[in-house]
Amino acid sequence: MSEDKKKASSKAKTAEEKKKEEVLENIMEELEEEAKEKEITKEKEAQKEPDTKEDSKDATEEPDVETKEDKKKEKKNPLQEKIDELNDKVLRQMAEFENFRKRTDKEKSQQFELGQGNVLEKLLPVVDNFERGLAAVPEAEKDGAFADGMNKIYKQLIKQLEDLGVTPIEAVGKEFDPNLHNAVMQVESQEYESGIVAQELQKGYMFHDTVLRHSMVAVAQ
Repeated sequence: MSEDKKKASSKAKTAEEKKKEEVLENIMEELEEEAKEKEITKEKEAQKEPDTKEDSKDATEEPDVETKEDKKKEKKNPLQEKIDELNDKVLRQMAEFENFRKRTDKEKSQQFELGQGNVLEKLLPVVDNFERGLAAVPEAEKDGAFADGMNKIYKQLIKQLEDLGVTPIEAVGKEFDPNLHNAVMQVESQEYESGIVAQELQKGYMFHDTVLRHSMVAVAQ
């Protein structure tokens, strides 16, 4: 082989080797860049982790801060506690006074009704006498002036009693009730069954919801 060919072949080899070296250098540069990028991303992630930890700490510490503030709120000023105590005493005394006033008014009302009932009870014999007197008037004289005047006075008296809350107790034909009726005898009756009031011997009266006088009755056997 001639020297020129040798030189040409050696030049071709050197050119190929240079190309290979360039390719290897490019690959190495790319690998180095990738490695650098990975390191940069790791550093960024490492920088982010403390922030998240701090955030988590802050999140966990928030309830503690709130509880401390609540505890501070719970600790009242001694002056405020004294004011609250005095206000509570005043409210209690006002409530006790209101209850006392209501209880006193109720007792007064009951005493007044009791006294009123005693007076009305004493008027019932007068009503009884009017009824007996009117019943004793002969049939021929019932249209006379005397009987008519007695009847008007009787009706006026009954009207005043009704306005005061006095009402007669129904007896005849009703089942015997010891709370309303006072049975003094038993009678045979074809009209009423056993245990039913057959006769009213003396009229009874109610004063509102209280028995002013029991009805005196005879009960069917």
